[in-house]
Amino acid sequence: MALGTGYDAQGCYLARALEVVGERWTLLILRDLFFGVQHFTDLLAHLDVSRAVLTDRLETLVSAGVLARRREGRTVEYELTAAGEDLWPTVYSLIRWAERHLEADFPGRAFAHVTCGTDIEESGLCSHCGVVPAVRDLDARPRPGFNPRQRDDPVAVALRERHRMLTPLP
Repeated sequence: MALGTGYDAQGCYLARALEVVGERWTLLILRDLFFGVQHFTDLLAHLDVSRAVLTDRLETLVSAGVLARRREGRTVEYELTAAGEDLWPTVYSLIRWAERHLEADFPGRAFAHVTCGTDIEESGLCSHCGVVPAVRDLDARPRPGFNPRQRDDPVAVALRERHRMLTPLP
């Protein structure tokens, strides 16, 4: 029996969400947008994804209202909408799940509440302030340690420094 191509017959909100964010590369595209990547060419270089796949995934996210697309002359920029920003807890939870359950030979990232500088907990809570900060109220930084998978594309280089989430990378 051939695999189906969609979740239309499921009648389930998780299935509907997977129609938008469940394709390969989509969550990595969202991760990069949370980190401040906005340009198509930067996403293309950082993710090593084909132009056709990236275009398709971005079109799906724009059509679903997760991203907004702006054209500045010949440059195309993408930014998360409020609906896109609402995906941060899911992305953060998947990052933390992988840290707990999957072995890796590279350090992860730490996320700190910009108001007080305290690293957020696995649940997303700032223990100092007693709140779960919005993604735009977080700084991200690489954890210490050697990363044998360190890349040299402009996005990877910029992500070696602490930066505020959703702030466009230079």
